[in-house]
Amino acid sequence: MARATELTRASARRFLLTLESEGYVRARDGMFELTPRVLELGFSYLSAQSLPEVAQPHLEALSHAVGESSSASILDGWDIVYIARVPTRRIMSVGITIGTRFPAYVTSMGRVLLAALSVAELETFFEGFRGEAFTTRTVVDPGALRAELDRVAAQGWSLVDGELETGLRALAVPVTRGTATVAAINVSMPATDEDASVQALRLLPAMQEAAAAISRDLELTPTAG
Repeated sequence: MARATELTRASARRFLLTLESEGYVRARDGMFELTPRVLELGFSYLSAQSLPEVAQPHLEALSHAVGESSSASILDGWDIVYIARVPTRRIMSVGITIGTRFPAYVTSMGRVLLAALSVAELETFFEGFRGEAFTTRTVVDPGALRAELDRVAAQGWSLVDGELETGLRALAVPVTRGTATVAAINVSMPATDEDASVQALRLLPAMQEAAAAISRDLELTPTAG
Protein backbone atom coordinates (compact mmCIF):
# COMPACT_ATOMS: atom_id res chain seq x y z
CA MET A 1 0.00 0.00 0.00
CA ALA A 2 2.82 2.41 0.84
CA ARG A 3 4.35 1.87 -2.60
CA ALA A 4 1.04 2.26 -4.45
CA THR A 5 0.07 5.45 -2.62
CA GLU A 6 3.61 6.86 -2.43
CA LEU A 7 3.27 7.23 1.34
CA THR A 8 5.84 6.32 3.93
CA ARG A 9 5.33 2.93 5.56
CA ALA A 10 4.52 4.67 8.84
CA SER A 11 1.85 6.88 7.24
CA ALA A 12 0.33 3.97 5.35
CA ARG A 13 0.14 1.94 8.56
CA ARG A 14 -1.58 4.79 10.40
CA PHE A 15 -4.21 4.98 7.66
CA LEU A 16 -4.73 1.23 7.81
CA LEU A 17 -5.12 1.29 11.57
CA THR A 18 -7.73 4.03 11.23
CA LEU A 19 -9.59 2.00 8.61
CA GLU A 20 -9.37 -1.03 10.91
CA SER A 21 -10.88 0.93 13.80
CA GLU A 22 -13.76 1.96 11.51
CA GLY A 23 -14.33 -1.62 10.40
CA TYR A 24 -13.27 -1.26 6.76
CA VAL A 25 -10.20 -3.52 6.99
CA ARG A 26 -9.04 -6.25 9.35
CA ALA A 27 -5.63 -7.62 10.22
CA ARG A 28 -4.95 -11.28 9.49
CA ASP A 29 -1.61 -13.12 9.57
CA GLY A 30 0.35 -9.89 9.53
CA MET A 31 -1.59 -8.54 6.53
CA PHE A 32 -4.62 -6.29 6.12
CA GLU A 33 -7.69 -7.28 4.10
CA LEU A 34 -10.88 -5.45 3.18
CA THR A 35 -14.10 -6.23 5.02
CA PRO A 36 -17.56 -6.28 3.41
CA ARG A 37 -18.25 -2.91 5.00
CA VAL A 38 -16.04 -1.23 2.39
CA LEU A 39 -18.88 -1.75 -0.11
CA GLU A 40 -20.88 0.83 1.83
CA LEU A 41 -18.48 3.53 0.65
CA GLY A 42 -19.29 3.04 -3.02
CA PHE A 43 -22.97 2.38 -2.35
CA SER A 44 -23.33 5.57 -0.32
CA TYR A 45 -21.71 7.58 -3.11
CA LEU A 46 -23.92 6.14 -5.81
CA SER A 47 -27.06 6.37 -3.68
CA ALA A 48 -26.44 10.05 -3.04
CA GLN A 49 -26.48 10.86 -6.74
CA SER A 50 -29.70 11.71 -8.53
CA LEU A 51 -28.58 10.30 -11.88
CA PRO A 52 -29.30 6.65 -10.96
CA GLU A 53 -32.72 7.60 -9.62
CA VAL A 54 -33.53 9.59 -12.74
CA ALA A 55 -32.34 6.85 -15.08
CA GLN A 56 -33.95 3.83 -13.41
CA PRO A 57 -37.59 4.27 -14.50
CA HIS A 58 -36.54 5.03 -18.06
CA LEU A 59 -34.34 1.92 -18.12
CA GLU A 60 -37.29 -0.11 -16.88
CA ALA A 61 -39.47 1.24 -19.68
CA LEU A 62 -36.72 0.61 -22.23
CA SER A 63 -36.13 -2.93 -21.03
CA HIS A 64 -39.86 -3.65 -21.19
CA ALA A 65 -40.08 -2.20 -24.71
CA VAL A 66 -37.20 -4.18 -26.21
CA GLY A 67 -37.28 -7.27 -24.01
CA GLU A 68 -33.60 -7.09 -23.08
CA SER A 69 -31.45 -6.00 -20.14
CA SER A 70 -30.60 -2.32 -19.93
CA SER A 71 -28.04 -0.43 -17.86
CA ALA A 72 -26.55 2.99 -17.21
CA SER A 73 -22.94 3.75 -16.39
CA ILE A 74 -20.52 6.59 -15.84
CA LEU A 75 -16.81 6.89 -16.53
CA ASP A 76 -14.49 6.55 -13.53
CA GLY A 77 -10.88 6.85 -14.61
CA TRP A 78 -10.68 4.55 -17.61
CA ASP A 79 -13.36 2.17 -16.33
CA ILE A 80 -17.11 2.28 -16.53
CA VAL A 81 -19.11 1.88 -13.33
CA TYR A 82 -22.69 0.62 -13.44
CA ILE A 83 -25.02 3.03 -11.64
CA ALA A 84 -28.42 1.63 -12.66
CA ARG A 85 -29.56 -1.63 -14.19
CA VAL A 86 -32.63 -3.62 -15.22
CA PRO A 87 -31.70 -7.26 -15.85
CA THR A 88 -34.07 -9.52 -17.76
CA ARG A 89 -31.94 -12.66 -17.87
CA ARG A 90 -28.39 -13.67 -17.17
CA ILE A 91 -26.38 -13.56 -20.38
CA MET A 92 -22.86 -13.09 -19.01
CA SER A 93 -20.67 -15.50 -17.09
CA VAL A 94 -20.06 -12.77 -14.52
CA GLY A 95 -22.92 -11.17 -12.62
CA ILE A 96 -23.44 -7.43 -13.09
CA THR A 97 -24.68 -5.30 -10.20
CA ILE A 98 -24.60 -1.64 -9.24
CA GLY A 99 -20.94 -0.74 -8.85
CA THR A 100 -19.63 -3.37 -11.28
CA ARG A 101 -16.66 -2.08 -13.27
CA PHE A 102 -15.28 -2.95 -16.71
CA PRO A 103 -12.50 -1.38 -18.79
CA ALA A 104 -14.17 1.32 -20.86
CA TYR A 105 -12.47 0.43 -24.15
CA VAL A 106 -14.09 -3.00 -24.38
CA THR A 107 -17.70 -2.00 -23.66
CA SER A 108 -20.34 -0.18 -25.68
CA MET A 109 -21.06 2.32 -22.89
CA GLY A 110 -17.36 2.85 -22.33
CA ARG A 111 -16.75 3.66 -25.98
CA VAL A 112 -19.59 6.18 -25.97
CA LEU A 113 -18.04 7.85 -22.92
CA LEU A 114 -14.49 7.73 -24.27
CA ALA A 115 -15.64 9.15 -27.60
CA ALA A 116 -17.06 12.17 -25.76
CA LEU A 117 -13.73 13.08 -24.14
CA SER A 118 -11.70 16.08 -25.21
CA VAL A 119 -8.72 15.58 -27.51
CA ALA A 120 -6.35 16.09 -24.58
CA GLU A 121 -8.20 13.60 -22.37
CA LEU A 122 -8.25 11.03 -25.14
CA GLU A 123 -4.51 11.45 -25.69
CA THR A 124 -3.94 10.83 -21.99
CA PHE A 125 -6.02 7.66 -22.27
CA PHE A 126 -4.03 6.33 -25.21
CA GLU A 127 -0.70 7.18 -23.61
CA GLY A 128 -1.41 4.59 -20.93
CA PHE A 129 -3.50 2.20 -23.03
CA ARG A 130 -2.54 -1.45 -22.74
CA GLY A 131 -5.36 -3.42 -24.29
CA GLU A 132 -6.26 -6.85 -22.98
CA ALA A 133 -8.04 -9.27 -25.31
CA PHE A 134 -11.10 -10.59 -23.51
CA THR A 135 -12.08 -12.60 -26.61
CA THR A 136 -10.62 -13.15 -30.06
CA ARG A 137 -12.73 -10.20 -31.27
CA THR A 138 -11.56 -7.60 -28.74
CA VAL A 139 -10.10 -4.49 -30.35
CA VAL A 140 -6.70 -3.99 -28.70
CA ASP A 141 -4.78 -2.18 -31.44
CA PRO A 142 -4.60 1.54 -30.52
CA GLY A 143 -5.05 2.65 -34.12
CA ALA A 144 -8.11 0.48 -34.62
CA LEU A 145 -9.59 1.65 -31.33
CA ARG A 146 -9.03 5.29 -32.27
CA ALA A 147 -10.86 4.70 -35.54
CA GLU A 148 -13.71 3.01 -33.69
CA LEU A 149 -14.03 5.90 -31.22
CA ASP A 150 -14.08 8.35 -34.13
CA ARG A 151 -16.90 6.33 -35.68
CA VAL A 152 -18.81 6.28 -32.38
CA ALA A 153 -18.44 10.04 -32.00
CA ALA A 154 -19.69 10.62 -35.55
CA GLN A 155 -22.69 8.28 -35.44
CA GLY A 156 -23.69 8.86 -31.81
CA TRP A 157 -23.85 5.23 -30.71
CA SER A 158 -21.65 2.19 -30.13
CA LEU A 159 -22.16 -1.47 -30.94
CA VAL A 160 -19.87 -4.06 -29.35
CA ASP A 161 -20.31 -7.59 -30.64
CA GLY A 162 -18.52 -10.40 -28.81
CA GLU A 163 -15.58 -8.32 -27.59
CA LEU A 164 -16.20 -8.43 -23.84
CA GLU A 165 -17.63 -11.93 -23.86
CA THR A 166 -18.26 -14.34 -26.72
CA GLY A 167 -21.92 -14.42 -27.67
CA LEU A 168 -22.75 -11.08 -26.05
CA ARG A 169 -23.82 -7.96 -27.93
CA ALA A 170 -24.37 -4.52 -26.47
CA LEU A 171 -25.58 -1.26 -27.96
CA ALA A 172 -25.06 2.07 -26.18
CA VAL A 173 -26.02 5.72 -26.59
CA PRO A 174 -24.98 8.82 -24.62
CA VAL A 175 -26.93 10.63 -21.93
CA THR A 176 -26.28 14.36 -21.95
CA ARG A 177 -26.83 17.30 -19.70
CA GLY A 178 -26.50 20.51 -21.63
CA THR A 179 -23.61 19.93 -24.01
CA ALA A 180 -21.82 17.42 -21.78
CA THR A 181 -22.07 13.64 -21.97
CA VAL A 182 -22.61 12.60 -18.35
CA ALA A 183 -23.45 8.91 -18.72
CA ALA A 184 -24.31 6.20 -21.20
CA ILE A 185 -27.10 3.66 -21.36
CA ASN A 186 -27.05 0.33 -23.12
CA VAL A 187 -29.09 -2.68 -24.07
CA SER A 188 -27.30 -6.01 -23.88
CA MET A 189 -28.46 -9.21 -25.52
CA PRO A 190 -27.20 -12.57 -26.71
CA ALA A 191 -25.88 -12.71 -30.26
CA THR A 192 -28.39 -14.20 -32.68
CA ASP A 193 -28.55 -14.97 -36.38
CA GLU A 194 -29.77 -11.41 -36.94
CA ASP A 195 -27.03 -9.20 -38.34
CA ALA A 196 -25.62 -7.06 -35.53
CA SER A 197 -25.93 -3.81 -37.50
CA VAL A 198 -29.53 -4.56 -38.42
CA GLN A 199 -30.29 -5.35 -34.79
CA ALA A 200 -28.67 -2.09 -33.72
CA LEU A 201 -30.73 0.00 -36.13
CA ARG A 202 -33.89 -1.75 -34.91
CA LEU A 203 -33.15 -0.98 -31.25
CA LEU A 204 -31.71 2.52 -31.64
CA PRO A 205 -34.96 4.55 -31.75
CA ALA A 206 -36.17 3.19 -28.40
CA MET A 207 -32.73 3.69 -26.86
CA GLN A 208 -32.36 7.24 -28.14
CA GLU A 209 -35.83 8.05 -26.84
CA ALA A 210 -34.91 6.71 -23.39
CA ALA A 211 -31.62 8.64 -23.35
CA ALA A 212 -33.40 11.84 -24.37
CA ALA A 213 -35.97 11.35 -21.61
CA ILE A 214 -33.22 10.89 -19.02
CA SER A 215 -31.46 13.99 -20.31
CA ARG A 216 -34.67 16.04 -20.07
CA ASP A 217 -35.25 14.89 -16.50
CA LEU A 218 -31.66 15.71 -15.57
CA GLU A 219 -32.19 19.28 -16.75
CA LEU A 220 -35.03 19.54 -14.21
CA THR A 221 -32.86 18.15 -11.40
CA PRO A 222 -30.53 20.85 -10.01
CA THR A 223 -28.33 18.39 -8.11
CA ALA A 224 -28.12 15.78 -10.86
CA GLY A 225 -24.95 13.85 -11.64
